[in-house]
Amino acid sequence: MNEPQDHRLRRSFTDWALEQLQADPLFHRKIVFSDEAHFWLNGFVNKQNCRIWSDTNPEEILQTQLYSEKCTVWCGLHTGGLIGPYFFKNEAGVNVTVNGERYRTMINEYFFRNMDGIDPDEMWMQQDGATCHTANETIELLQTRFGDKLISRNGLVNWPPRSCDLTPLDYFLWGYAKSLVYANNPATLEALEANIVRVIQDIRPPLLEKVTQNWSDRMLFVRNSRGGHMPQIIFKY
Repeated sequence: MNEPQDHRLRRSFTDWALEQLQADPLFHRKIVFSDEAHFWLNGFVNKQNCRIWSDTNPEEILQTQLYSEKCTVWCGLHTGGLIGPYFFKNEAGVNVTVNGERYRTMINEYFFRNMDGIDPDEMWMQQDGATCHTANETIELLQTRFGDKLISRNGLVNWPPRSCDLTPLDYFLWGYAKSLVYANNPATLEALEANIVRVIQDIRPPLLEKVTQNWSDRMLFVRNSRGGHMPQIIFKY
């Protein structure tokens, strides 16, 4: 569901992006896009409770797992390659959800250590408006490498809310990966994670060039539609 100011914020962002592209037609090559996604072991998210009554004893309760096991994956995407996948786990190796501390640990211990081919003096860093991304401590940490070249709420350039259609991870990577990682019906989280690693590591720069070039085209669409969303996009909430 869109908020009243969404179109205005999207127009403001795309005006900025198009100015950058006018000054440098290859500006789409100078952004590291980033995001997280959940991969559920059963391949989908259960949206409703399932209630089963016993034929012999109506008071009998059959307990079933409401949600399938899942892993949470982070990736960085730029024209030159992919950084990741990174799986959020605790010290015992158990999959966990993302919070500010875990996100900053990932930045320090994984992202910053795997920036081969990325010149932070030239590249911008993009992230969406999740609270763990935009906490003051997180922004300050990212600024130690990227300075003011942050596309993020609380960054120099504000990332517009509810704009999954403008980040290559949402309009390409996650859908592409999920179309392949479940092909052999992985039965364990370990098998699922191995599939995710294989699929993402098989993606090559020529495809990423097309994907990020498409980002430039999307800026034009949003401007021409006065902040409208791309059609046929499934949004995350």
